[in-house]
Amino acid sequence: MKPTPAPPGSLRRAPRPDGTSEPVRGTSRLNKRMAELGLCSRREADDWIAQGWVRVNGQQAQMGQQVTVTDRIEVDRQAQQKQATQVTILLNKPVGYVSGQAEDGHQPAVVLVQAQNRWREDRSPQRFNGSQLRGLAPSGRLDIDSTGLLVLTQDGRVARQLIGEDSEVEKEYLVRVSWEPGQIDQNVQAAFPPDKLALLKHGLSLDGQALKPARVEWENPEQLRFVLKEGKKRQIRRMCELVGLKVVGLKRVRIGCVMLGKLPIGQWRYLAPHERF
Repeated sequence: MKPTPAPPGSLRRAPRPDGTSEPVRGTSRLNKRMAELGLCSRREADDWIAQGWVRVNGQQAQMGQQVTVTDRIEVDRQAQQKQATQVTILLNKPVGYVSGQAEDGHQPAVVLVQAQNRWREDRSPQRFNGSQLRGLAPSGRLDIDSTGLLVLTQDGRVARQLIGEDSEVEKEYLVRVSWEPGQIDQNVQAAFPPDKLALLKHGLSLDGQALKPARVEWENPEQLRFVLKEGKKRQIRRMCELVGLKVVGLKRVRIGCVMLGKLPIGQWRYLAPHERF
């Protein structure tokens, strides 16, 4: 393929022997650029490029190709049609299931995505079939001992929006707690020091990294409401441990603009066409 002329202010170098281009000022890999544009995930972009479904400035794209922000990227209709068939599923995960791959004898939550577990009040016109399980993966973790909203998707755009490095999507949790220093499990709100609550909102670190500010408030005397924009492993439980609280129950009730609502535990529904995270 004849290289596209570089725009002013950028620099292109000769390709490596394997056909890929060396990263240079003003350019990025094509799959990364496609993800930034919201066209698909990086993995999906690589698949489309391999299928010959992507063109850059009218020429068929190559794997590992470097592009600039001014390059014109076009996607074949076949890729768009394939993407349109991808599903996103909302599951109310019970305790005892892991979010991702099976571990320590515990089953992954995806095994609950069966026709008999679909919520009868799901109004989506989508019909369930086994092909929807291929590539269906969780977008975000939910601990084995936690319940609530878990998103499983085939759509790389959804995954990037929820768990990408630059994700700002809120996750809301209801957290039942006890106050360990006094072994109080009723009216924890009255015993818990206000300065500790302030620390939960901002000032804690995990794994040597400062946590982003969070919204934390009392929902009732034994339950806190957390709103986070990040999702480190067992983050809420570890945050609570740092201030002397013990989590005795945790449920995720919202991701972005999508609510758990009345979805029964152990059941699932499709993300509706009008819903956006």
